[in-house]
Amino acid sequence: MLWIQFLWFLAGLAALAIGANLLVRGASKLALSVGLSPLVVGLTIVAFGTSAPEVAVSVGAVFDGQGDIAVGNVVGSNIFNVLFILGASALVAPLVVHVQLIRQEIPVMLGASALLLVLALDGSIRIWEGAFLLLLLLAYTSFLVVQSRRQSQSQSAQFDAEIRPAGPGAWDARRAVQLGLIAVGLALLVAGSDWLVGASVAFARALGVSDVVIGLTIVAAGTSLPEVATSLTAALKGERDIAVGNVVGSNIFNILGCVGASGLAAGAGGLAVASSLLNFDIWVMLAVALACLPVLLTGRQIARWEGALFLGYYAAYVAYLILAAQEHDALGSFSAATVGFVLPITIVTLVVLWLKEERVVSG
Repeated sequence: MLWIQFLWFLAGLAALAIGANLLVRGASKLALSVGLSPLVVGLTIVAFGTSAPEVAVSVGAVFDGQGDIAVGNVVGSNIFNVLFILGASALVAPLVVHVQLIRQEIPVMLGASALLLVLALDGSIRIWEGAFLLLLLLAYTSFLVVQSRRQSQSQSAQFDAEIRPAGPGAWDARRAVQLGLIAVGLALLVAGSDWLVGASVAFARALGVSDVVIGLTIVAAGTSLPEVATSLTAALKGERDIAVGNVVGSNIFNILGCVGASGLAAGAGGLAVASSLLNFDIWVMLAVALACLPVLLTGRQIARWEGALFLGYYAAYVAYLILAAQEHDALGSFSAATVGFVLPITIVTLVVLWLKEERVVSG
């Protein structure tokens, strides 16, 4: 019955959240105990930990023969991260954007999105392409670590305050406990991904929609819950650059790490990319990434009205997916109104704001 699958879906989400938390805690304490700095741990283990659910679900979907969910999860998560998470965070408080994000991280996110489109044009991500993406992730992470070592003392102190080694006598101070946390965390991630994917496939069949649509919506939103919690908490605390950085960093990792690992897991046959993703959703992901630039350039912040605009676009995107899946009669009118009216007005508004900002700066 469908309600039983819903319980499995919730159980999968809970297992993914708890597993990611245990994995990050155990790996962080272990890394600190062997001499790695809090800065390096924060930029690698902790940063990747929020994307662990996406990796677990995508790789698990490949092993279960549901490759459409694997790719749809990544594409849907990246769209969800920008439109929903940044939109909701901006409604909490206007988000101030660090200049490094505009000059470095957002171009990297754009480049990764474009690279995914290019690699997927032949309808699959081959094993060597997956390995290439993982190598790019390793190179990018190494660059961040080297770059961060040149940060000011105050910036490094922030990591020291947030990421601390286990104190003497603490329950997680022993290596055996730390290794146990890692093992249990990984086990929960594997089990949670299996439950989530299985329930999602059941939903797709019961609702008469494709695995791709389920991956783009329910699975993508579910695996992005750690990013939701992190960004909203950061916005409430006034750490607004962290809220934006978390989303951008997660999008980069999703493409390079999740798709890369899924491509390797798929083996010699390659990871198939559905034609609907190639024809529409990957382009939406790329357009959403591009939309960040004019928004962030208008004063280097995301205002509340821009956050509301992002949320409106996400609602329109989900509505389009639902109408298209059901082949509803309203699909044509909805698409025409979006493309012919809403998008042009948005583009004109952003261009006017950007020109206004440029005049203020030059004046």
